[in-house]
Amino acid sequence: MIEVIVASRCDSCSRCVDVCPSNVFDFDTQGRPQIARQADCQSCYLCELYCSADALYVGPDCEQPEGITEAQALASGTLGQYRRHSGWGEWAGHYRNLQWRMGEVFQRARKT
Repeated sequence: MIEVIVASRCDSCSRCVDVCPSNVFDFDTQGRPQIARQADCQSCYLCELYCSADALYVGPDCEQPEGITEAQALASGTLGQYRRHSGWGEWAGHYRNLQWRMGEVFQRARKT
């Protein structure tokens, strides 16, 4: 579930707002994204994938929030980890992105 938008990292690009299939985000009075409907989050991680500023923390529990703070998110060292390990954006070619080719993975698994 979406937990935190780290204000010091957010560049207000609004990609998180655009890609969210659950319409979790709204804009604050300064035009920055804010979490408006946290309970609607599906934990699909699309917002985190598209956030090139690594300003979002999405927790793994899609049923309830962890209650993590911005300081805890920064200290966790996990901001941007999902993007990196998915080989997304500037990380393409650095990590093998098998998540997006599951059909091929299943075929290989059947052969073993």
